[in-house]
Amino acid sequence: MDNGDKSWMYLLRWTDEYIRGVNDFLDKVFERASQGNEILCPCKKCINHYWHYRNMVEDHLVVNGFVDGYTKWVFHGEGFSSRNAPHESNDDEDSNMCDDIDGLLHDTFRNVEGEAEQEEQMRETISEDAKRFFRLLEEGKQELYPGCETFTKLSFTIRLYVFKSLHGLSNVAFSDMLELLKEAFPFVQLPESFNKARNMIKYLGFHYEKIYACPNDCMLFWKDNAKADNCSICGASRWKVVDASLTNTSSKIPGKVLRYFPLKPRLQRIFMCPETAIAMRWHANERPNDGNMRHPADGEAWKDFDSLHLDFSRDPRNIRLGLSSDGFNPFRTMSISHSTWPVMSMNYTLSPWICMKLEYIMLSMIIPGPSSPGNDIDVYLQPLIEELKKLWETGIETYDAETKQTFQMRAALLWTVSDFPALAMLSGWSTKGRMACPTCNYDTCSRYLKHSHKMCYLGHRRFLPLDHPSRKDKKSFDGNEEYRPAATPLSGVEVFEELLEFNNVFGKGKKTTG
Repeated sequence: MDNGDKSWMYLLRWTDEYIRGVNDFLDKVFERASQGNEILCPCKKCINHYWHYRNMVEDHLVVNGFVDGYTKWVFHGEGFSSRNAPHESNDDEDSNMCDDIDGLLHDTFRNVEGEAEQEEQMRETISEDAKRFFRLLEEGKQELYPGCETFTKLSFTIRLYVFKSLHGLSNVAFSDMLELLKEAFPFVQLPESFNKARNMIKYLGFHYEKIYACPNDCMLFWKDNAKADNCSICGASRWKVVDASLTNTSSKIPGKVLRYFPLKPRLQRIFMCPETAIAMRWHANERPNDGNMRHPADGEAWKDFDSLHLDFSRDPRNIRLGLSSDGFNPFRTMSISHSTWPVMSMNYTLSPWICMKLEYIMLSMIIPGPSSPGNDIDVYLQPLIEELKKLWETGIETYDAETKQTFQMRAALLWTVSDFPALAMLSGWSTKGRMACPTCNYDTCSRYLKHSHKMCYLGHRRFLPLDHPSRKDKKSFDGNEEYRPAATPLSGVEVFEELLEFNNVFGKGKKTTG
């Protein structure tokens, strides 16, 4: 859809011209609305994530304005390219409509292009990455149909994949759509099914690893245990019992599957765009040092970490990460007791206006249900922890598109963000019972209420200033004055020493005895 001049989008939102522009925009969008009387709202708060009726969208656009940079209305009929491009003339827009597949392949396989160019005649001797590069290069040069100048086979497949993701098409629906396109246009070069389309583009980074897990959360069938059929702790089979006649491993159904999204390629991809590569250095080059808290770099944790690890902090492109996890019911109904746990990584090195944007929060893994992993979450975190350790100790060679140089990128996990129950899972400290406070630890003031069968936690007045009047208020509290100083949290060294001899056995299954 083309709405001509869009300069009205930058006018004051209470002007007649802006309101006329909004109404004209809504008229044209609702003419082709695919969801009946609702469209994705492009205001700054909804950012094309939520469906609303026309009157609600109009109110949002007048009150909040359009999401920044949304001059190419990709969610409302103008295609999928240049979503965040700055406002340009129509000539510039037309010249940027073609997908830069060569640039995409160049960024993804930068480390193998030289090898590929030099040894094209000896493909059997080059690396697997170079072979994938050749395969994608051939797909990227193959015309969608004879004489097509807009799409190649690879670029059109990527567009279809994006379409599938945006509109929530199932894998079967995607395959059926491919069959319909090939039936209507037999001369078009398209993959035969969803699986073949996925295999074509998975090497661009749109993939995840499936790691089988013990149904009782005891262990992962991973690395040395990748080919085992039974859990080494509880003896449970890794396969579901469906039919005893199924003896072929490829036909068996796993009991639990952890879906893991590798972190390294996604961190590398951040530096493939010059704009985000610049944003990664905002905290060092552009952040005002006026004492105000506007970014994690202004906090004590960041500063203390930098003082302890000078070699890491010397390069501002090294990444500080946060980790968050919580359970949810994927079936959209509370009548089903099911809990799936996504684990997400946040890149706090980015500038403050994008570091918490949805598109920059990275899904690291999906821990399957139906029940919460509890303390056994450590079993599932193993692949992520291993990757984080490598990123911390040695790093990974990464190309910076802004400086056009390669550097050794490292990453460190500084924070976890969670509610109190998830804190117990991630830290191992019980957040219920007599010592539920992770700050007061063994000095937690708790009392059991025998009639309500609940724990009551007191002693919070000790965190007030010494001269605070509430410290002497007997009547409002437990009848005593409070003179104790605030509790001192356990240090990392103290926690490490206490757990040095601790041997944890994971899993909910019945343990075998040797």
